[in-house]
Amino acid sequence: MKVKDEKYTMRVRTTAAVAALAALLSISGDARAQALAQGQNSAGQQPAAQSAVMPDPYQMSMLIRTTLIALSQANLTGNYTVLRDLGSPAFQAVNSAARLTEAFTELRQRRLDFSPILFFDPKLVREPALDEAGRLRLRGFIETRPEQINFDMLFEYVGGDWRLFGLAVQMQPAPAPTAAAGQKQAPAAKQKAATKTSAPAKK
Repeated sequence: MKVKDEKYTMRVRTTAAVAALAALLSISGDARAQALAQGQNSAGQQPAAQSAVMPDPYQMSMLIRTTLIALSQANLTGNYTVLRDLGSPAFQAVNSAARLTEAFTELRQRRLDFSPILFFDPKLVREPALDEAGRLRLRGFIETRPEQINFDMLFEYVGGDWRLFGLAVQMQPAPAPTAAAGQKQAPAAKQKAATKTSAPAKK
């Protein structure tokens, strides 16, 4: 898993998709960036800002985890219908299962299993925010090794639930442990060794 170590950003590009417009979420600067088209409000649809309420940290963590697990399962099975069904109606309108299959070709070919993220807490690099339309944007990473998972997600509040509206995922080499982290681990290791040495022998 070798990817250039660089920060990522989300950019929005406008494209025509049948009779609607779609925007593209992408992590810039690397060929391994995996991008999905995000939906656009259909004609007459009211923004969800009035009804959307910022979810609590637990809910946001679950949104991130379930989305990445769904993506992982889609990549491993080659079936993207469940991932698509998790999306909002606007997301589904511009993303067929075939389009998602194409968008995540490289991750699928690498057969990466994201299930270990269940043991890691997502870390956000920016404060969660609702945009003018009431959509929730979550940007951060999962500190897995040897590569960490960078994500940029957008959710739309539909029928009382947060549904996927846009997604970008990038694998990036995890940074090396810092000296401070090593110093914190050293005393704990010494204490464990001392405890083991002083333990009475069993008769």
